[in-house]
Parts: sequence; C-alpha cells; structure tokens
Amino acid sequence: MDKTLNSSTEEKIYEAARRVFVSKGMEGARMQEIADEAGMNKALLHYYYRSKENLFKAVFKDIFTKFFRKIGTALLSEATVKEKLMLFIDEYVDLIQSNPYVPQFIINEINRDPLMLKSLMFESGIEPQKILFMFDKQANGETLKKIDPRHLVVSIIGMLVFPIVARPILQMIYFNDDQDVYNQFLTERKEIVKNMVLKIIEA
Repeated sequence: MDKTLNSSTEEKIYEAARRVFVSKGMEGARMQEIADEAGMNKALLHYYYRSKENLFKAVFKDIFTKFFRKIGTALLSEATVKEKLMLFIDEYVDLIQSNPYVPQFIINEINRDPLMLKSLMFESGIEPQKILFMFDKQANGETLKKIDPRHLVVSIIGMLVFPIVARPILQMIYFNDDQDVYNQFLTERKEIVKNMVLKIIEA
C-alpha cells in the first residue's frame, strides 16, 4: 500500500475519531459513526487501530499531551512561584479558548477512568506531588503566605475551568448567547484570576 495513502487514511480516521470522541465520549461513540465521519469503510478503522479502545487511547493521549505540554513547561520552568502561576493562568486560558470542548471531554473521561489520567500525567512529565512540593519549597524563599499548595492548585483550576464547563448556561443567562462577548469575558478573566491568586499568596 502506498505510504502517502497510508498516512492520509490514518489521519482521516484520527480526525474523525477526535471529533466524535470529543462530542460523545468513549462510551457514546460508535466505530460505524467514526467510519461515516471519515467517509470510509469500518473495516479500515479496525485495520489501523484494531479496536475502539485503541483508537480512543490514541486520541485522548494526543489531546491530553498537547493540552498540558505548555502548562507543564510553565510549571517546571526556573521562574519564581508568582511567575509560574501567572504564566500557568495565561497559558490555560489561551488553551481552553482555542479548544473550548476539551476540558469537559477530559473531565468526563477522567471520571470514567481515573487511572488513565495518572499514567498520562507521568508520561507527560507532570508529577502532581513534585509540583506541590516545588511550590511549597519555593514559596518559603519568596516571602509568600504559608498555604497548602493543594488548596491553591484546586482553587486556580476551579476558577479557570468552571466558566468553560458551565459555558452553555452562563453564556445563555448572562451574555444573551453572544459567543464573542463571552470570549471577551474569558480573556478579561485572566487578569481577574491573577489578581485573586496574588491576594491569596502574597504576604
């Protein structure tokens, strides 16, 4: 089989699977639906990926890795705790604005299979306990308030993720279903969350 055709076919399958999985999740997706989305025979999906589980793992791993690569880079840099947190907020908001359906997809699939998150985080070089220890250790040398870093991380993620996963209801109730206005709200939220975090951590 021609290698170019091979690569093109696999890419079509992957893109179709990504759209269907992000929309319906692992359990809601069907191989026939993915085949229809890709415009090809279902047998080709099994030829390239063998099973729906293998195809899903490939899609989820790719989405997760791309989504957290920049965030992991920010957290593992040589910057100060304040700088890391500000960079984390910037990168996260940019990522979720570009990929608005990804956070809900990741949350749903993590709830379905928590161990998958743990293995993917370690594969991506993101080790939660080391990050918490790093924050705790660095904070002591930066005259920051003594705070359990778990509370800090959970608070930041909550402030950033909630407006995305609750977007349909918030956009309808407070923004008259105007997507542009809501996107502007998310952009403004960067500075709001940064200011809140600084108030929490500064001594």
